[in-house]
Amino acid sequence: MAQSPFYVYALKDPRTKPARPFYIGKGTGNRAWEHQAKVDDSDKGKVIAEIHSAGMNVLHTVISDGLTEEQALKIEAELISAFGIRSQGGLLTNRVRPNPDNISRKVKVNIPDGCYEKAQMGLELLKAAVLELAKANPDGIKNSDAAKYLGLQSDYGGGSKDYLSYSLLGLLMKEGRVGRSSSGKHVALVE
Repeated sequence: MAQSPFYVYALKDPRTKPARPFYIGKGTGNRAWEHQAKVDDSDKGKVIAEIHSAGMNVLHTVISDGLTEEQALKIEAELISAFGIRSQGGLLTNRVRPNPDNISRKVKVNIPDGCYEKAQMGLELLKAAVLELAKANPDGIKNSDAAKYLGLQSDYGGGSKDYLSYSLLGLLMKEGRVGRSSSGKHVALVE
């Protein structure tokens, strides 16, 4: 049976005691942490900016994981409904309250048995290669170094966005195995 990579998460405001959720979402991988990487001018982005201005970090809580996409969508919809969205007097900065009746129509991807496991095995090998490159270069590596020297450069549609190596470095940072130096390079934090 294939693994279920989806989870439901809450972004919480540490300025309140107890920390109150201000956003509920579902995702895979680093999705819960991506909101802070690219702070936009939405209500959610404004709350994140206010938290950062106060010298604090957003709290991330994974509410439930190991879910199928349909399960994650249903839990997300229930939580958003329970907490309510700000535009209708609730707590959350989510823009839309999902309609649970439409969820099964939204899920359109079939995941063959073993496919998720193969991807995770490949991911571990790629992370190990990037980590080795970082360890071999104590002054740090740039994303372009990982892309260039490990053959991870993109030529998708003629663009030169090396998102795969950015994703790998991001995962290693989240795991505490790589950090960023003051020069913006990625440095191995483990021996």
